[in-house]
Amino acid sequence: MYGIKNCDTIKKARTWLEGHGVAYDFHDYKALGADAAKLGGWVAEHGWETILNRAGTTFRALPDADKQGIDADKAVALMLANPSMIKRPVLDLGGETIVGFKPERYEAAIKA
Repeated sequence: MYGIKNCDTIKKARTWLEGHGVAYDFHDYKALGADAAKLGGWVAEHGWETILNRAGTTFRALPDADKQGIDADKAVALMLANPSMIKRPVLDLGGETIVGFKPERYEAAIKA
């Protein structure tokens, strides 16, 4: 699982995984950084629009010029420079990833 330790959604996802006996490793990309290759893979799998957290305070605090003309390359550059802009959590299941936390989605993926 990838995210930021103090994020409330991360806490919910971790509680769910632990409550269901699912072992996982946690990568705090605010403390440990974001990997460009992984981030590029998530963007390829889900689209930059899903991965870039435009609702967060970090994105909203950007200068207007940085918010304009976003494409996949610019989105990845913004997220690498500001890992708080990566939507969270990203749960890596090996063959696929889940972005965000919805208990029913985790339930379906873990049972599969």
